[in-house]
Amino acid sequence: MSLLPHQLLSVAEEAAYAAGSHALANVERRHEVHLRSAHDVKLQLDIECQRCAAEVIRRHCPSHDFLGEEGGAFTDTATPLWIVDPIDGTVNFSHGLPLWCSSVAVRQGGKIVAGAVFAPMLNQLYTATVDGPALCNSQPLRVSTVNRLDEAIVFTGIFKDQPLSMNLFTSLSRSVQKLRIYGSAAMDLCLLAAGRAEAYFESKIYLWDIAAAGLIAERAGARVEVLEQYDPVCCRYLATNGPLHEPLKKLILAAKA
Repeated sequence: MSLLPHQLLSVAEEAAYAAGSHALANVERRHEVHLRSAHDVKLQLDIECQRCAAEVIRRHCPSHDFLGEEGGAFTDTATPLWIVDPIDGTVNFSHGLPLWCSSVAVRQGGKIVAGAVFAPMLNQLYTATVDGPALCNSQPLRVSTVNRLDEAIVFTGIFKDQPLSMNLFTSLSRSVQKLRIYGSAAMDLCLLAAGRAEAYFESKIYLWDIAAAGLIAERAGARVEVLEQYDPVCCRYLATNGPLHEPLKKLILAAKA
């Protein structure tokens, strides 16, 4: 029997809470590195937290497919696909900063139908279904009504090996009130949903980073758009409060590598 979006959301909430709670309970282990790269880090807790989320999902939905940042496979079939980022903002977490979260979404029929983002250190649970409102701790969310670029906060990130990313950062910084790099795509999108910023843009972002939070932002009134799909799990992505979408998109598309 197929589960309805609100039933899937209940599982997503439980899974996100399980992953985030495990990370928070083991925060003193945040320096246990599994893999280090030039500008990123993977922790042993990333793997453990994904396992926590997967156990919840498999208990409730044993026949569903699974994709996580730390393993799994993208599928595009009639079978629902669970998409998990166990710790979004791992570098923040590893430094003891509070801006990190656990993200769980489910994709069905080619679209995200339910998603939950749990930020343990902020005690915030963001949720949405495809047919319901965006909420934070059960309170409704709504994007801002700012309609001037020079009054807008825009969240983004930089891939240092992409000249386009650096050029876009320079171009956007001249046009908006402030650019912010918080280091967690899911948290950026949730803050957009809450009306605390006007846009979020990444020149290269992964499905597990944006699946749940993108739905939450959209259900809060945001306009979201994949500007370029690189492969099934990686894209160029823009989300805005609506009034600033076309002006920001124009700036982004005009930038040259």
